[in-house]
Amino acid sequence: MKSGFPRKQKGAAAIEFALVFVIFFAVFYGMLSYSLPLLLMQSFHQAAAEGVRRSVSLDPSTAGYSALVVQRAKDAAQAQLNWIPGSLKFLPGYITATYTNNLLTVKITYPSANIKAVLPALVLPGVGSVPNLPANLTATSSLQF
Repeated sequence: MKSGFPRKQKGAAAIEFALVFVIFFAVFYGMLSYSLPLLLMQSFHQAAAEGVRRSVSLDPSTAGYSALVVQRAKDAAQAQLNWIPGSLKFLPGYITATYTNNLLTVKITYPSANIKAVLPALVLPGVGSVPNLPANLTATSSLQF
């Protein structure tokens, strides 16, 4: 005696798989697409802090101290970011350092459009663009001498 139950379920597994796969893929792509900006932000914060840290070792009585402090901070920050691949188009001009009133500030400003060129955004209905990034990724570190 045949039951009609299996006949009614024909194709249901494919539909369920398609629905679950879309959700799984969106979560997986979200994890991957946000990991690169988070890695870059952590690296920018580390590089800015290292730039400030390395400039402390300079003797304040040195001739041209303020220019040397700024240059040393930029060089140290750039050295920390040499791992970034060329496809992300990180330029030394994204690192700025200022020394005014005994306050050294190192700031890294990176346009997130460079990330979108490597890792395209996925537009999800009801969610929007993934990853949804600000125009610039910015990290700052400062030290009062």
